[in-house]
Amino acid sequence: MHQPASYTDLFFVFMLAGFLGFQLIKRVSPLLHSPLMSLTNAIAAVVIVGAILVTGAGDATPLAKALGFVAIFAATVNVVSGFMITDRMLKMFKRKGQ
Repeated sequence: MHQPASYTDLFFVFMLAGFLGFQLIKRVSPLLHSPLMSLTNAIAAVVIVGAILVTGAGDATPLAKALGFVAIFAATVNVVSGFMITDRMLKMFKRKGQ
């Protein structure tokens, strides 16, 4: 029978993912920042959908609802700012007359 993961295990996985993600982003070439921004926007959109499902669940605890709301807010800010940065970068490559 499968035992649920403890909070210590989940926290360890979260910290490891954060560290590896930081190391990966730090080493990305400047030429790849736009494609990487598109990928993070797509991941954030998946996070938003998952957080909406968790937050809207009928049997969700108050902690789950609060964390779901924080996840929705943070991922939405990430998506909007990602689109704003991408738009600004694309404007840098337009000619002055266009």
